[in-house]
Amino acid sequence: MGKSGENPLLSRSCEVPTFVDISQNARLISQFDEDRPMTFPFLKSKFFLASLVPLFFLLTFLADPALAHHPFGMGDSSELSAWKALLSGIGHPLLGPDHLLFMLGIALVGLKRTKKWIFPLLAVGLAGSAFVQLLPLPDGLAPLAEALVSLSLAIEGLIVLNFVSPKWVLPMFALHGYLLGSTIVGAEPTPLIGYFLGLLLAQGSLLLLVTAISQRSLNWLGGNGRFITAGIWIGIGSAFSWVALVD
Repeated sequence: MGKSGENPLLSRSCEVPTFVDISQNARLISQFDEDRPMTFPFLKSKFFLASLVPLFFLLTFLADPALAHHPFGMGDSSELSAWKALLSGIGHPLLGPDHLLFMLGIALVGLKRTKKWIFPLLAVGLAGSAFVQLLPLPDGLAPLAEALVSLSLAIEGLIVLNFVSPKWVLPMFALHGYLLGSTIVGAEPTPLIGYFLGLLLAQGSLLLLVTAISQRSLNWLGGNGRFITAGIWIGIGSAFSWVALVD
């Protein structure tokens, strides 16, 4: 007998047989719930997010190749005011996709004592911009020069992969400075000084940024991330060079 007043036969007949675990059913139903939002874990990957930045600049470049070195359409440099020259000097390294990506790529090449590279890089860059005033770039060689500047992104990728010495950053920076300075050949001394000051401000600010975040960027990307980023840089640099030659 059970508890007082309880019929054992009746209590057994009221029990519902269970053949499948209810918690298992709940898990199965939740997998096919149409109202449940779909998730894509790879969208949260740091490598996927990092690849969007150079892809954006690549699409911008292909949409209008003229943005690569002449974002302001300076026209006759001899008629520039000091203020316009200053703004142009600031804007050219920032709005030219190959120049900007090259500067950002310096954070990934693994320079030792990164802060000590700022002044040498600025010096060779401004020296290149000054040299083109004495020896202007012939029009026939302009596409080749732009292709070489774009190819510097691929060289940066090779540096990241340890195929090329990081010291190659110096001559490449000078080459970028040479092409940046070619847009103001023939200007009067006042706008020329303003343009050089703008280059110094823009490039100096970017170098301070990339050298400050260099080690953290390398730690964040890790070994696989650096390999992927190097491949992206090589691909974009090669694409930029091809466009410069065939455009």
